[in-house]
Amino acid sequence: MDPAANPCSAYLEALSRIPGPSDRRIALRVTPAAERALRRGHPWLFDQAILRQSHDGRPGDLAVIFDRRRRFLAIGLYDPSSPLRVRVLQRGEPATIDRDWFRARLASAARLRTCLPGGGTTGYRLVHGENDGLPGLVVDRYDRTLVLKLYTLAWMSHLRDVLPALAEVFPAERFVLRLGRAAQAQPQNLHGLSDGAVLFGPALDRPVVFQENGLRFEADPVHGQKTGFFLDQRDNRARVEKLSSGTTVLNVFAYTGGFSVYAARGGARAVLSLDVSRPALAAAARNFALNRDQPSVAAAKHERLAGDAFEALARLGRGGRRFDVVILDPPAFARNRDQAPQALAAYARLTRLGLGVLRPGGTLVQASCSGPVAVDAFFSAVNKAAVQVGRPLREIERTGHPLDHPVAFPEGRYLKCLFATAPAAG
Repeated sequence: MDPAANPCSAYLEALSRIPGPSDRRIALRVTPAAERALRRGHPWLFDQAILRQSHDGRPGDLAVIFDRRRRFLAIGLYDPSSPLRVRVLQRGEPATIDRDWFRARLASAARLRTCLPGGGTTGYRLVHGENDGLPGLVVDRYDRTLVLKLYTLAWMSHLRDVLPALAEVFPAERFVLRLGRAAQAQPQNLHGLSDGAVLFGPALDRPVVFQENGLRFEADPVHGQKTGFFLDQRDNRARVEKLSSGTTVLNVFAYTGGFSVYAARGGARAVLSLDVSRPALAAAARNFALNRDQPSVAAAKHERLAGDAFEALARLGRGGRRFDVVILDPPAFARNRDQAPQALAAYARLTRLGLGVLRPGGTLVQASCSGPVAVDAFFSAVNKAAVQVGRPLREIERTGHPLDHPVAFPEGRYLKCLFATAPAAG
């Protein structure tokens, strides 16, 4: 078949042309602090921690790290373009990193997810990067479509082993490739592949539909944010559903309306979805339509508002709009530790604005997905901001990661969410 007529064939051909990792391993000696961190199980080695290196390497070459006594410490993926120079695959005992090794690691991730909900959920995370022992690689499932997201080009030279192993452990109709920003910035190292490429299976010209706790949602694996949907908030969406009977709900940073649909199924009388993206809000309307067979969803009034969240919240407050439940689930405000102070200030401002449209005794749901923002610092900032406006919070629950987003090292803990009620201003 002509590759030009079949994009999947073209991408598979490109995949076959990607050079594999060098047979010559890179030997590294590292600082004592890095030795200690690696022995404790940390999955990253930064460039500044390298004291001695045997030779230069390409993205995806395997680097072997030795301690000061020249004993094996770990082996991992080398990335010369990143300050995060090595992502650790194996520590403690040497291992051959090949298809069998990847299959075993993927099977381990699969066993962890056997406790996920049954027939009512066909969308969840299969591989959570470092936390499943595959640093820099995320795999999400949307029904019969699997989406692989690479956060480092070091994975490129291993795809010929990873994809067959993945197909054995998680059989699927289609594989879609997504690339992180750093990977997209190096087209010379993509070997003809591109973000959103369908590596295997039928081409995609529309979103895929999956189920989550019996609700239907669409996801756009090719163009959507992350891999197409925010799967990590599944449990928090279910919590909102239980709080929504007879209420009015404001969902800020609504994206495609996940929290909004859950609130409607929970019996909310009216839901307002607020997001800066009009296409995302159009998808939210379609997600409501997908679930109109459920009487409570069909009965709920769904309003959409496009605009900057901070500005729109201020306008709603000045206009006298009030809601029984306010959900604040913004994108990451901090991508590194230097940005954490500004992020905490933004969360505090968001809290004040959110409380400005929350009815006395109403429920505030506020989340953060900023990994560099410490858990305690986030909850403290939210509570202090509430006190500043005279509405100290009565906490209901603090939540973190769901089962399919495990946490295996401190930096892997990014998601935190607060459920609380707020009395009238004193």
